[in-house]
Amino acid sequence: MKSIQSNIKKAKKYLDNNHCVAVPTETVYGLAANAYSNSAVKKIFALKKRPLNNPLIVHYYDIQRLKEDCDINDNLVKLYKKFSPGPITYVLKLKNNSKISKFVTNNKKSIAVRFPKHKLLRNLLKNLDYPVAAPSANISSRLSSVKPSDVKEEFGSKIKYILNGGKSKIGVESTILNLLEKPSLLRYGGLDKKKIENVLKKKLLIKTNSKKKLSPGLFPLHYSPGIPLRVNVAKPKKDEAYLLIKKRKSKLKNYYYLSKMKNIDEAAKNLYSTLRKIKNDGFKKIAVEKIPNKGLGKTINDRLKRASKY
Repeated sequence: MKSIQSNIKKAKKYLDNNHCVAVPTETVYGLAANAYSNSAVKKIFALKKRPLNNPLIVHYYDIQRLKEDCDINDNLVKLYKKFSPGPITYVLKLKNNSKISKFVTNNKKSIAVRFPKHKLLRNLLKNLDYPVAAPSANISSRLSSVKPSDVKEEFGSKIKYILNGGKSKIGVESTILNLLEKPSLLRYGGLDKKKIENVLKKKLLIKTNSKKKLSPGLFPLHYSPGIPLRVNVAKPKKDEAYLLIKKRKSKLKNYYYLSKMKNIDEAAKNLYSTLRKIKNDGFKKIAVEKIPNKGLGKTINDRLKRASKY
């Protein structure tokens, strides 16, 4: 426990001095910086090589702290009670007197916010006097990091500190909802759309290809392993790695499995680490079998579709 607290103190010290640190979340690792500091937030964009018009998600400890920066609406309260902390991000109206850096929102009057569930990050957020902007800890358009070694692979010595929280439990980014008007889904993620609809008692509008960049994850190329990828493939070519939803008896070296028994949640958790392994094993192309388009299967298919734009 003592070493955990000292690690949190170390991360806090770097953040207080406007540096970026990698932090664990239940979804993927984030590249965190003080969301109130222009200089700190600009470091995120520089490290990630991220376009400045791609807004960042800001992570808060709880809704009380959020009230300093955002207008709270009824839909947020309903969803917060049920799903937060957890893998859901809300796009809300920014208050005029908010201290959030203009670089976080790309000068917009709205902001994407989340309440992460990982205990280490919650402990850190509780001890900070500001929320943190924390997009995924990877170079822009590449695969997200789900463990500390992924972060090191992406940034090497360029990052000041990695708060080690083990492997991310969910393994894909948060689901993003626009709550500025009628609730709409901007990004499929770690929380199934149907669960959200059950709480709101209404269907969500689907705006995952929206031209308005209100949140991350809306650019055409995203989540790429850096090599060509084909989806819905029944038979791979000889030079392709073949990504499968369920383990087979085959011992072919180019076969990679997302789960043992076609478990969609397990497949989502293993998606990025398996794609990263395929690339590191030396394959130059990837073929993916058809993934069931239900539950987190929708999230997997969204990620693979955007990765295939390489």
